[in-house]
Amino acid sequence: MATENKNLSVYDKTTIPNAKNLRFGIVVSEWNGKITEGLYNGALSALLDCGAVVENIIRWDVPGSFELTYGAKKMILKHEPDAIIVIGSVIQGETKHFDFVCSAAAQGIKDLNVKYNTPVIFCVLTDNTMQQAIDRSGGKHGNKGTEAAIAAIQMAVLGN
Repeated sequence: MATENKNLSVYDKTTIPNAKNLRFGIVVSEWNGKITEGLYNGALSALLDCGAVVENIIRWDVPGSFELTYGAKKMILKHEPDAIIVIGSVIQGETKHFDFVCSAAAQGIKDLNVKYNTPVIFCVLTDNTMQQAIDRSGGKHGNKGTEAAIAAIQMAVLGN
């Protein structure tokens, strides 16, 4: 569990492979757009900081986190990127909808990782409150988008 003031998004660039020749896809949920834009900005900044070039980064938007799996699948088939980051935010409400969306998104992304040779990095916040989401999308706990970008780079070169 994260401590109250710990930023979990700090990375040592010297330990990350150079991303100059890698192609990335980023599929972003429009739902909770303030949060997903923060995550996207964190991911994009980290990719660029590690050598990726803008021309090798494709962004697609989908309506919500449930649609991330389909968006990622279509991106794999159309663009064959070296890695994909799926970005979403689901915040607990008063119904079980939260549970179903979170479970479906996680299961769907897992299924893509099993079926295809393109790593799909799960960057879907599943928070109890909006404040928790803010804290993890560029707030006091850092930016999970940054962490997802570093994972995408590492997974894109795995085994090479």
